[in-house]
Order: sequence, then C-alpha cells, then structure tokens
Amino acid sequence: MKFKLIAAFVDDRLTDKVVKAARERGATGATIIPTARGEGLDAPKGILGLALGSRRDVVLFTVEQNMSRPILEAICEAGEFEKKSGAGIALQLDVEDVVGVSGQVDKLARALGDSI
Repeated sequence: MKFKLIAAFVDDRLTDKVVKAARERGATGATIIPTARGEGLDAPKGILGLALGSRRDVVLFTVEQNMSRPILEAICEAGEFEKKSGAGIALQLDVEDVVGVSGQVDKLARALGDSI
C-alpha cells in the first residue's frame, strides 16, 4: 500500500470543516498544528500600515494514494481555497515509507478492494 501526505494550510475558522470533509472522502485521521501565520498574494494592511497575517492551522493527512485526489478536492472545497486569494492552499507529496498505520491498513484495504 502506498501513501501520500496532504498538507493543508487552512483558515483556522474552517479547520473542523476541512477535517470533516476529508474524513467523508476516506481520510482516517489528521494532525492539526494550530496557529500558523500566513498571507496571500496581497498582504492585508492594518493599523498604521503594519502587515496583518491571517491565522492558519496546518492540517496533515497521511492517506492511501488512490484516495488522495478526492480528499484533496474535498479539502479545497471545504476550505474555500478557490473563492478568494489567500484563502488557503493544500498540496500532496509522495511518502517513501510510513509506520504506525497498521491499524488503518485493514480498514483501507476493505474500502479500496481491488484498486490497491
């Protein structure tokens, strides 16, 4: 079984919605790193012209590779990434090896059937 790592940089108000959408598409869990700071193409300006970055959570998902694209699309929709510049971003990376997922492999194998 091969895996992908999906890293999503999400507006902190939408983190729960993103995790729920990913789970509905087959993600078996998530690691949430709270309170990252980010900004889009145009940094918003605040009082006295100081730059203000929006609050972000970094959400990491290790997912089976055949499920990765539908999960990535669900994250994009739930995080409203295409609605406005700077709303968030998600990317997927190949995972060379992974340990600690033996409890999830049986569930994934049943869900994927012959596609693995």
